[in-house]
Amino acid sequence: MANTFKIKSNANMPASAGTPLTLYTVPGATTSVVLGLLLTNTHTADVTVSVQLVSDTSDTETNETIYLLRNTEIPVGSTLEIMSGNKVVLQTTDVMKIDCSVAAKIDAALSIMEIT
Repeated sequence: MANTFKIKSNANMPASAGTPLTLYTVPGATTSVVLGLLLTNTHTADVTVSVQLVSDTSDTETNETIYLLRNTEIPVGSTLEIMSGNKVVLQTTDVMKIDCSVAAKIDAALSIMEIT
């Protein structure tokens, strides 16, 4: 097994407010560990942001879409760190999505470790 540390970044998310945009999809034959997620407000006003984990994987249990963060306000020019000190394990085909109250006003940086 190989462990590879990666960063996935996307500026000006999402393209349309109310339509979550994919930040990361776990590749085939891979397990990913989320190490951290930074969300920065690039707007001239406060914005609210949500982070979804979309999962349809199943082993002995069925996974569903959940919010890791929902409608949380980020002040002008501020960065919110979520996952601080915590980890989330993602399985093959799991997706992390970002939504914002205003289109194209969140920069996101996701730190992960992929295990293949």
